[in-house]
Amino acid sequence: MSQDLLTATTAAVRAAGDRMLTRYSPASRQPGLPELLKSLHDNDTAVADVLRPALTGLRPEARWLDDEHGSGPLPPGEWWLIDPVGGNVNAVHGMPEWNIGVSLVRDGRPVLAVVHFPVLGETFTATEGGGAHLDGEPLRVSAKTSLDGALAGTGQAQPGHDPELFARLASSFAAMSEAALYVRISVPVSHQLAQVAAGRMDLHWQFDNVRSHAAGVLLVQEAGGVVTGLDGGPWDIAGTGYLAAAPGVHADALKVLTA
Repeated sequence: MSQDLLTATTAAVRAAGDRMLTRYSPASRQPGLPELLKSLHDNDTAVADVLRPALTGLRPEARWLDDEHGSGPLPPGEWWLIDPVGGNVNAVHGMPEWNIGVSLVRDGRPVLAVVHFPVLGETFTATEGGGAHLDGEPLRVSAKTSLDGALAGTGQAQPGHDPELFARLASSFAAMSEAALYVRISVPVSHQLAQVAAGRMDLHWQFDNVRSHAAGVLLVQEAGGVVTGLDGGPWDIAGTGYLAAAPGVHADALKVLTA
């Protein structure tokens, strides 16, 4: 994947972040669900209106998908997978933990990723075989080898799940809380994956796997982390769950999650 494409994609994502910053306020509060849903939609539209022409111009042959909650396999070829505002629910409540996330996926495999955090002023990038970087500096996952010192996390990728998944999430939180130093449940998922890539967190797991997570997955992989399905097999964009972790804690974390 060319450096020129990464540079141009990063510029487009940062421009979309600037657009979103004009809409964001730490004082933002919505009185109810209808107003909240409208703000979520309007934020996504504002960002996509910047990204779509820019990215289509960079890679006209790549198809476009900005359904951040979409899951399942993709047809062959190249796809721009967009999470217009990861953590949008945070943004509309005035919290700073939100981002603009883009990945280029080729035949089901992420080959380029940009995740930009406008409020925090951080931009994470990765290319297949080219490593992961934070504002141009190389990233490396943590060197921890024991769960007792690990910072772990999980999150809800999308609303509207059935009670069985919530029960599974709750039991896994309890099990991991016994094994790890600290466990957080938060959104956006891409934020946690970026922290794993940076070595700030040690592992992240999901029982639901949406395609827009591909950007964060590539960040972790290119920073030296291990990303597998919960059966221990290779991560698959169409899989139903995964574990992304530093190599030294991956095996033990997988045992906790599958016990």
